[in-house]
Amino acid sequence: MMVYQKLLDIRDKNGAGYFVLLDPDKKSLEDLVATARACETHAVDALLIGGSLLFLEDFNGVVKAIKQSVSIPVILFPGNGRQLSKHADAVLFLSLISGRNPYYLFGEQVLAAPAVRALGLEPIPTGYMLVESGKTTAAEFISNSKPLPREKPEIAVAHALAAEYLGMRLVYLEAGSGAKASVPEEMVRAVSQSVSIPVIVGGGIRTPQEARAKVEAGASFVVMGNILEKKQNHSLIETFATAVHRKRDA
Repeated sequence: MMVYQKLLDIRDKNGAGYFVLLDPDKKSLEDLVATARACETHAVDALLIGGSLLFLEDFNGVVKAIKQSVSIPVILFPGNGRQLSKHADAVLFLSLISGRNPYYLFGEQVLAAPAVRALGLEPIPTGYMLVESGKTTAAEFISNSKPLPREKPEIAVAHALAAEYLGMRLVYLEAGSGAKASVPEEMVRAVSQSVSIPVIVGGGIRTPQEARAKVEAGASFVVMGNILEKKQNHSLIETFATAVHRKRDA
């Protein structure tokens, strides 16, 4: 079964899916593997691997070690075309549709596409949308693009519709790593009600209640990363999983 279909099945079964983002620049290999195993033990549905920057030399080796330690899907969340590995199950083939920098709309994708095919990775076309979060995030700075205004959900809706009409399979609303404020529920709700493709929400989510609010607003998948890196508390992983997986309230 393709990874994308597995994700849809997870969403349909649990009401929403729960992803954890692992940034290879922020943990040692031993810590990454330990966190990956804890994620699988505590009901995480898939792991995302990647970051805006990459100082690590052996990215492929890190992905291999993580993949060998878990059975849940390992999906690349690349900040650039160097963050690819044959050991992953799939790659979010991102286009930064919220910005107007052509390099991250299509240029980097042209360079990465032959490698994705050569490595045998399942590409999941994803419309990636940066949302204003109260601070300049690494993704915003590196991409040299303005985020969507958080108080203008209609602008996010127009971008998400364009992504769907262009054939993308996911929309990713991203406040950014360590964001001061997460994506507003009003925006999540407006986008989710306007498109038929799944919506991922990540960045700045600090509590299980906040994660749950994204699901209630219509998010199909919620991504955690920075808060788990700071807390170093594996039991917190399961608390978030319980909040995300509870079927949407009637």
